[in-house]
Amino acid sequence: MSKVLVTGGTGFLGRHLVETLLSDGHEVVSLVYRGERASDALATGNGSAASSPPRPPSTSSRGVTEVEGNVLDGASVERAAQGCDAIFHCAGKVSRDPADAEVLHRIHVEGTKTALDAARAAGIKRAVVASTSGVVAVSKKPKPIPDERSAAPMELIGSWPYYRTKLFAEMAAFERNGPEFAVVCVNPSLLLGPGDILGSSTGDVVDFLERRIPAIPGGGMSFVDARDAARGLVLALEHGKPGERYLLAAQNLTMRAFCEKLSRISGVPMPAMQMPKSPTFGIIGATLAEKLAKRLNTEPLVDKVSAEMAQYYWYADSTKARTELGWEPRDPMDTLADTIEDLRSRGVVWPAA
Repeated sequence: MSKVLVTGGTGFLGRHLVETLLSDGHEVVSLVYRGERASDALATGNGSAASSPPRPPSTSSRGVTEVEGNVLDGASVERAAQGCDAIFHCAGKVSRDPADAEVLHRIHVEGTKTALDAARAAGIKRAVVASTSGVVAVSKKPKPIPDERSAAPMELIGSWPYYRTKLFAEMAAFERNGPEFAVVCVNPSLLLGPGDILGSSTGDVVDFLERRIPAIPGGGMSFVDARDAARGLVLALEHGKPGERYLLAAQNLTMRAFCEKLSRISGVPMPAMQMPKSPTFGIIGATLAEKLAKRLNTEPLVDKVSAEMAQYYWYADSTKARTELGWEPRDPMDTLADTIEDLRSRGVVWPAA
């Protein structure tokens, strides 16, 4: 058993990570933001905590010690890290909006630098950073990248602030890797499963269930259960090689195959149309949809960035994680069924008639 610090413990992945750590007998310290600005709250777990009631600087519940702080405030991280053996850095903001580029850079890149430097100053010797498969595993071709050391496809992710800043955050993390401070990155693909309280990752499933997908995109996607991703983070703490990244993915599917599985489980009909395999066409279609929605004074069914991204292939291969970490995901169909059941049980979507 060890004492570990978790940033982003209130997010989708962070919640499952905390539960996994507790079930394994670890003592958990969670860095929790409490303040007035929602944009800063996003730096602790993919969602706003600004409306939460004030807490004292340190509280304990469910075996978790919650310490008030922020990954952009090194002093607060260092205080929270006292006596901890390791840090899981999961804080982040999920957004496809280009207008969020500045805040994404601040939270992901500057937040990673600040949090890891503070953890090292507090005497922590090992860090596991939650990244994303999208920093390397996206291509115009329908096949997984060769391995984790493949070059980042900057011609694609360079125009997407979320993935660009996650890549730069990784680079900053690995710059801090050394004999006295080991850094490992874990790169899950799209997180699905139950418990996405803040709606940071399951929005595409919600759109399908609410029949807001006008046409099936021409690309492909990859997903992993958030519960299995959490286990992967813990295994990376125990067995991950310093300076290495580990992709976590349960299944790669074309967008059509993904929609077919969701339809089979949920009873919701498939979209009637299939989009051509063209990112440009996706952007044009989304632009027209935005103009039509503006005329009708409604929200567009799809934004331009999402339409473009869905035309590429986000396939990932987890052979390295399976071999070196001993990681194994659950049946992907169980993940999809649990995701749909959770969204319906929480009233996020209505069951199919």
